[in-house]
Amino acid sequence: MTARTAKPLHAGDPSIADGFHGHLVGFIDWLRATRYSEHTIRTRRIDLGYFIDWCEERGIRRPDEVTRAMLERYRQHVFAYRRQRDGQPLSFNCQGTRLVAVRVFFRWLTRQHHLLFNPAGEMDLPKKETRLPRHVLTVAEIAQVIDAAGAGELGLRDRAILETLYSTGMRRAELVALDVIDVEAERGTVLIRQGKGRKDRMVPIGDRALAWLAR
Repeated sequence: MTARTAKPLHAGDPSIADGFHGHLVGFIDWLRATRYSEHTIRTRRIDLGYFIDWCEERGIRRPDEVTRAMLERYRQHVFAYRRQRDGQPLSFNCQGTRLVAVRVFFRWLTRQHHLLFNPAGEMDLPKKETRLPRHVLTVAEIAQVIDAAGAGELGLRDRAILETLYSTGMRRAELVALDVIDVEAERGTVLIRQGKGRKDRMVPIGDRALAWLAR
């Protein structure tokens, strides 16, 4: 398995009728039309490129030639794969991402009636690792980080940002997309628009963070 640095949409032979190439292009177009993020689209097509390369190395040229047994062998291949640069296995998250791409691709093929049944419908995914952080900041340490914002206009801005992140637990990208009208000081809430999963959600915000935002 090699890194795909060329155009991932070129995976598969475009001259083969109902081959991987044409269906991959259609799948990417569907993801884009369904408003998936460009990051997700890029990850999906690269991960599917790995899968298509693996299939073609074994003489499999079309999705309808893929069986459940074949997908199980690919799952084992992903689990046993070792990176060339350091000989380490893929993380559970990376394994899961590659297999999810395959499962979503075949689900799309089935729903679009390109396949009569979904061979990936029962594909097992690796369980995510659950680890506690080695070191959790104390309240005093958090206060020290926030106080390091400094003075002046930039310091005031940074302090407001840190207070908001600490108070709401929102993600960095969500903070960047935040608008003034999304903060309801009287109710003590913040509306996060199109957050993870492209869903809106309301989160509470503390009085101290509101005070810094008001400055």
